[in-house]
Amino acid sequence: MYYSNDLSQATSKKQFNRFDLVGRRVLDIICGLIVAAIFVVVFPFVAIAIKLDSPGAIFYKQERVGLNGAKFTIYKLRSMVQNAERNGQAQWAVKGDSRITKVGNFIRKTRLDELPQVINVLNGEMSMVGPRPERQQFMDKLEAQIPSFSKRLAVKPGLTGWAQVNYGYGSTVEDAKVKLNYDLYYCKHQSLALNFKILLRTFAVVLKMQGQ
Repeated sequence: MYYSNDLSQATSKKQFNRFDLVGRRVLDIICGLIVAAIFVVVFPFVAIAIKLDSPGAIFYKQERVGLNGAKFTIYKLRSMVQNAERNGQAQWAVKGDSRITKVGNFIRKTRLDELPQVINVLNGEMSMVGPRPERQQFMDKLEAQIPSFSKRLAVKPGLTGWAQVNYGYGSTVEDAKVKLNYDLYYCKHQSLALNFKILLRTFAVVLKMQGQ
């Protein structure tokens, strides 16, 4: 289990590797511009489909926790019914979740709902590759139950990541434990080569509609 290990030395070494940081940012900008171009092309069609499928906004926004605990706002294409969390409590999406619309099911499987986050990538709040950015309510819950959960904040959150391509979405604390191992593996072994591998696997996930 990687979350039981001390990763401070590994993460600090990466943080001070200037070549890795510059290369990562260049990759983020290049890939971010490509994704942005794709988003511009598909957005009109997806937006119309969302509006025809169910009443409500096309986008929704959430506050997420990023690098070293910094808060930022992400935008996503709406894949659930409007006001899916009426009681104000954060809820994990589960398999067969009744809150997910028909169009929402498609854009989640193809990960089109994540495309607006390219704005966060270009702004430097996220990277193309990294741990999934969590909501503060989930962070508080998971930090209380899983040792070293906050160590995943040592790198920028990503539009995709090692945990996402290996495990997908999780809806329980046990799922979070498994995904944390992947996240901390990435924190320890992150490199441009690993980033390219993750991006290629993400492309395959999109083509096979294996998102959730």
